[in-house]
Amino acid sequence: MRILVTGGTGFIGSNLTKRLLEDGHEIIITGHDAEQRIPDFKGKILQPSFIGIDCDAIGNVDVVYHQAAINDTQNMDKEEIWRANVLSSKELFRRVIDTGCRRIVYASSTAVYGDAPVPFHEDGPKHPLNPYAESKLALDEWAMDYARTHKDITIVGLRYPNVYGPGEAHKGKRASMVRQLARQIMDGPGDGPKLFEWGEQEREYAYVDDIVRANLAATHAQQSCVVNIGTGSSISFNALVARLNDALGVKFPIKPQYIKNPHGTNYQAHTLCDMRLAKEKIGFEASFDISRGIIAYHNSGTLLD
Repeated sequence: MRILVTGGTGFIGSNLTKRLLEDGHEIIITGHDAEQRIPDFKGKILQPSFIGIDCDAIGNVDVVYHQAAINDTQNMDKEEIWRANVLSSKELFRRVIDTGCRRIVYASSTAVYGDAPVPFHEDGPKHPLNPYAESKLALDEWAMDYARTHKDITIVGLRYPNVYGPGEAHKGKRASMVRQLARQIMDGPGDGPKLFEWGEQEREYAYVDDIVRANLAATHAQQSCVVNIGTGSSISFNALVARLNDALGVKFPIKPQYIKNPHGTNYQAHTLCDMRLAKEKIGFEASFDISRGIIAYHNSGTLLD
């Protein structure tokens, strides 16, 4: 198949692109070399990024995996985020559909739930706490409305939790807390991992290999939908530090340092997904719990690079 991956040089997009290349597909990606290069990539790359690309250069594609977005939750420039995450996404979807594409899979986020009660249900309360989350919810709503009036199109939104794994090094301070805390642990006890008081906030994490599998599974969905993609379990930051100490094999476990949370009420204290709909709609179940994911990440040689 001829496939477009937006954000193909990014974290999730690059992992997905590598898998699609292994499967023998013809791939077009958007992205830029400042993120990372994909070894031996011989497809078409549209630079510098998804926003403002020449849609005519895409041509006809069978499937779109839309991963590109401004995903900085601390970015308060709503106009910029809306242009990138909502308006540009709508334009892309319309353009590829007009040229024959009938399957679109795109990245949404559990940020849409904000501080709603856990576990998060797809049809449950939404309380986005920042412009990024607002943009993702807006795209979800538009995409499902569009799909309802275009029965020959299948659009699937995947609400990711915190994703970690190989390929995220270029993200710096926006990299997963799995990576950030691992690096802080290896800096030694004097600079031990910093957690917001008192480290009991809980997060759900998804290993990037599972996210790739979810995208591939969503390609075969029988109907348009938005589903959670996670593990169905969460872990406190304190417990995450303990797991990382074990995985990294430090001789004397490094204890956290606690700092004030500067984000006030604009902070998700607990994320946890109900995963039943993902199993029903796209047949997805996670293969990596947090322990197995940390080990796989460490064994890849990229956790601390």
